[in-house]
Amino acid sequence: MPKLTVITIVYNNVRDIERTMKSVLNQTYQNIEYIIIDGASSDGTLQVVQQYKDRISKIISEPDKGIYDAMNKGLALATGDYVLFMNSGDEIYDNHTVEDVFATAPGADIYYGETEMYNDKWENLGRRRHEAPDEFDWKSFKYGMNISHQAIYIRRSIITPYDLTYQYSADIDWIIKAAKKASNIVNVHRYVAKYLVGGMSKKKHRESLKERFKIFTKYYGLIPNIFNHMIIAGNLAWYFIKHRRTND
Repeated sequence: MPKLTVITIVYNNVRDIERTMKSVLNQTYQNIEYIIIDGASSDGTLQVVQQYKDRISKIISEPDKGIYDAMNKGLALATGDYVLFMNSGDEIYDNHTVEDVFATAPGADIYYGETEMYNDKWENLGRRRHEAPDEFDWKSFKYGMNISHQAIYIRRSIITPYDLTYQYSADIDWIIKAAKKASNIVNVHRYVAKYLVGGMSKKKHRESLKERFKIFTKYYGLIPNIFNHMIIAGNLAWYFIKHRRTND
């Protein structure tokens, strides 16, 4: 039973934090280290977290320099064989998810699965537009981020800290770096996470897209990246046309 470190980042999210925590604490899988990094919340979030302190491995509450700085604090404290980020507002899919993930195949460097989207009222919006690919490697993001960071379990020995030069899309860079080092990547062929839409990358959409373009250019080259983005634009247009027909 490999040890999994689950890290939750939260700041002033008293509405959602308990729901996220329960999705971790109610797992049937026993070997979980749970770390919560709070950015010195002032809305009662920390008081909710403290109610579960006996079941949480580490709680840090202090100001940070942004979400990826907070995530790096969590990584620095992690002692598990694998790391999973499940930030406030999101959930591990169901109580058996972690157990099912590790039962899929032994000793993978990366496990990944599918994500279900939810709106602000916690209404199911269905699967992400970018479906998880049947097979995944470091080149798989060339047409967009098709695995969300809530849906990927990475062996701690192959990860590096988040690059803080990126404010909105450092998770893409982080996953690609890990995937380049991975020799065994396993698709668990199930939903593994529930994702609350509307995070920082959505609120700062244009800045996020610029960062993504820069990251993809770094790994895939400028000319291939421009070509790939033409395909992304075409796929996006077809997606909206198809769904408009469905709605009509």
